[in-house]
Amino acid sequence: MANIENRKFVALDISGKNYLSWVLDVKLHLSAKKLRHTIDEDNAASNEERATALIFLRHHIDDGLKYEYLTVENPLELWQNLNDRFEHLKAVVLPKALNDWSQLRFQDFKTVSEYNSTLFKIVS
Repeated sequence: MANIENRKFVALDISGKNYLSWVLDVKLHLSAKKLRHTIDEDNAASNEERATALIFLRHHIDDGLKYEYLTVENPLELWQNLNDRFEHLKAVVLPKALNDWSQLRFQDFKTVSEYNSTLFKIVS
């Protein structure tokens, strides 16, 4: 009953491992719904727009995160809280990706598709 409406994309994991792709997906979907301004500083969003954006954000985060941020009633505040919590992942992910890139060798793979899969994983 918790997921009456299907999610538009993968929900933010409580560990934050998919945070970077989740941020991009949220920004794109809020832009498409003309609600992107609700997560910007000093916005003049109406209460209805804020409620719609908050429902959308809460629908696309892990249940553990929902309970942790249960009292947050502003989409901007939720957005900033999640940003503060997971933004450091860029500092962790980039060095790992650069290391993986420097260690990538075509001869280590049995097929071209395995190589391409690993390559695209590093790029993403």
